[in-house]
Amino acid sequence: KEASSPSLGKDRADTVIIGGGCVGVSLAYHLAKAGLKDVILLEKSELTAGSTWHAAGLTTYFHPGINLKKIHAYSIKLYEKLEEETGQSVGFHQPGSIRIASTPTRVDEFKYQMTRAGWHPTEQYLITPEKVQELFPLLNMDKVLAGLYNPGDGHIDPYSLTMALAAGARKYGAQLNYPVQVTNLNSRSDGTWEVETPLGIIQAKRIVNTAGFWAHDIGKMIGLQHPLIPVHHQYVVTSTIPEVKALKTELPVIRDLEGSYYLRQERDGLLFGPYESEEKMKLQESWVTNGVPPGFGKELFESDLDRIMEHIEAAMEMVPVLRKADIVNTIAGPITYSPDILPMVGPHQGVRNYWVAIGFGYGIIHAGGMGKYLSDWILEGEPPFDLIEVDPNRYGKWTTTEYTAAKARESYGFNNIVGYPKEERFAGRPTERISGLYDLLKSKCSMGFHAGWEQPHWFYKPGDETGYKPSFRRTNWFDPVGREYKQVMEKVGVIDLSPFGKFKVKGTDSVKLLDDLFANVVPKVGSTNISHMLTPRGKVYAELTVSQLYPGEFLLVTGSGSELHDLRWIEEKITRGGYKAEIENVTDEMGVLSVAGPYARQVLQKLTNEDLSDASFKFLQCRHLKLSNIAVTAIRISYTGELGWELYHRKEDSVPLYRAIMEAGQKEGIDDFGTYALNALRLEKGFRAWGAEMNCDTNPLEAGLECFVKLNKAADFTGKQALKQIKEKGLKRRLVYLTLETDNVDPEGNESVWHNGKARTIVIGNTTSGCFSYGAQQSLAFAYVPMELSKVGQKLEVELLGKNYPATIIQEPLVLTEPTRMRLQRKGKGPKM
Repeated sequence: KEASSPSLGKDRADTVIIGGGCVGVSLAYHLAKAGLKDVILLEKSELTAGSTWHAAGLTTYFHPGINLKKIHAYSIKLYEKLEEETGQSVGFHQPGSIRIASTPTRVDEFKYQMTRAGWHPTEQYLITPEKVQELFPLLNMDKVLAGLYNPGDGHIDPYSLTMALAAGARKYGAQLNYPVQVTNLNSRSDGTWEVETPLGIIQAKRIVNTAGFWAHDIGKMIGLQHPLIPVHHQYVVTSTIPEVKALKTELPVIRDLEGSYYLRQERDGLLFGPYESEEKMKLQESWVTNGVPPGFGKELFESDLDRIMEHIEAAMEMVPVLRKADIVNTIAGPITYSPDILPMVGPHQGVRNYWVAIGFGYGIIHAGGMGKYLSDWILEGEPPFDLIEVDPNRYGKWTTTEYTAAKARESYGFNNIVGYPKEERFAGRPTERISGLYDLLKSKCSMGFHAGWEQPHWFYKPGDETGYKPSFRRTNWFDPVGREYKQVMEKVGVIDLSPFGKFKVKGTDSVKLLDDLFANVVPKVGSTNISHMLTPRGKVYAELTVSQLYPGEFLLVTGSGSELHDLRWIEEKITRGGYKAEIENVTDEMGVLSVAGPYARQVLQKLTNEDLSDASFKFLQCRHLKLSNIAVTAIRISYTGELGWELYHRKEDSVPLYRAIMEAGQKEGIDDFGTYALNALRLEKGFRAWGAEMNCDTNPLEAGLECFVKLNKAADFTGKQALKQIKEKGLKRRLVYLTLETDNVDPEGNESVWHNGKARTIVIGNTTSGCFSYGAQQSLAFAYVPMELSKVGQKLEVELLGKNYPATIIQEPLVLTEPTRMRLQRKGKGPKM
């Protein structure tokens, strides 16, 4: 056991890390290794206390998402060489792992996952039952249909791993102090921190909360309610099993997804860990309300084998030698869950220089990669790659303790359920964050969850198969979405866009601030444009709609999932630049209705005396007016690409405004449409989406956003110099527009794109988003491909559910936007649809 050092050593630090589990120690190691001086880690008891020491230590390259695969891959590569670097043994075993498919739907899921693995460098294979048996000869093969095999997977000793990282951190100059408890945190006016401990105060430039299940208590010190809750996770270790002992090579880890457990070799026995259903699993809710009991560190909970009995039985059926084994140890310890199981990593909105790396349901596999990711972000001023799914700012005031508990139950219980595209999970819904129209629309449509909001995905009509019916193929919403698409293209439709993030910016420096913040020019008073915030390296941090409503007063609008992510970036810019400007988040107070389609003007004109004609109210203009005596800020813009307006109004006016519009449009056959139809409409028009076609992994030039980037404007906006260099060097890849010849399946995004070259067929890129085009009656997708394969007419293939479908790069867009069609008509040219 290591000797501890209960002293502070110094009273100043660049970075103070609070918590000495594997995540905190990994961050200390990476910051120090990158050359950051004055890194201090404070641990209240001893290193690995909390969730780290009792973890099962599984390591896998697999992740259903695309970005977290990079974190997993980095962790494994680091763990492979850590012993050599630090001289500390880490107990790393890499026998591989197999996920077991025992239903046809599960085989589809594996195919779906394989198409996302093709353009990633990690090894992953779909294998036959025969190969599964060869790798794991102790399996009962009756139900096995296929396996998803990752050869580099395995398990590591969490205690040894943390000690090796600690040795490395010290070697590079970090200071690890324990037992030293943080008793209070004070933020100073200059953005620095005072970290109070019983041994004195440390002045820190920034603090990072890596406190595991104490993270909630640390957050409370500065008035933050981090949505975290400890879950009881149990695993069982058996005595020696003769059949296991007789094996020449270590068994791969298996994950029996229908049985909902993992199982691996532990010496000459087996270790087995189940995930119980949401009804049976246990939360430690009292820790959220009353805090973690003093002195709890390396203690465990009472085990409860009755709770996991059905999983034990499933495991005994799948691995029959288990029946004869004795249980020698049952571990029941706390693991911290966020509502969606994903950790919260990065700087926190609303508090300066406060960073978090908390809520790790899988801390061991994430520790290495997240330590590096966070270290790079801290040192470079921007994330090294896109990882918006772990942004701590995806949660807000709507994330109550009740919601967190309901979601943690669901996430734990759903640990091994089939992961469908367009997945919805219903626990804890609705939150308090509902639009003014929710009660009016909820029975008429299938709702989707967006950053706490409920938003209609598609609407029901008599004869439709209603409800949420997930599938890897076309499902119950396919025809209704086509109907809504037609509604907008031929008549007029209404959609609730209230989940948009909405900010008001004003002040004497507001114009200067936005000029420095955005790559586009600042719109004139009464005008709107699409603007992008770039990172210092020239990546796309965010896309917003910017409107100057009055001189120096702006309305900024962003997507629902980017609200606090974007707000934090702008707030930091204001503070660092010393701008005399203020930003107000009005997201929850403001409703948004969009009216779109050829008859949109006719319908809205009935409700106002203002002239809405094209000559008077042009595309990309905004103004205040009254519709049926309700005050709205109307912007002539539509993500459908058709004639339309977005109507911003007080949330309490949503119902009367909606009713007035619906009544006014009776003659024109007005109807509702949802976000699925909106997606099809925007893809046909070639509109990019943030988080798909552009994000922190892409620059605006390769994404085809040149028209929104004004490199010749006077302001030296963030990312301008980097973008000039990118342009000079020339692009390596480009976003292209594809049509696909498919059958009953459509692209979603993140599928592998193949090219049949002279030597062989290889993966050359990936789709970013896709759907069925109801206009062209075929599938449509955006994809990134190398420049040399990006010409119109180029033949490629896109992999969907294990099959490669022919794809052709076409001239975008498939359907011209309404303003372009009007312009061509005025010039006497026939419009393209």
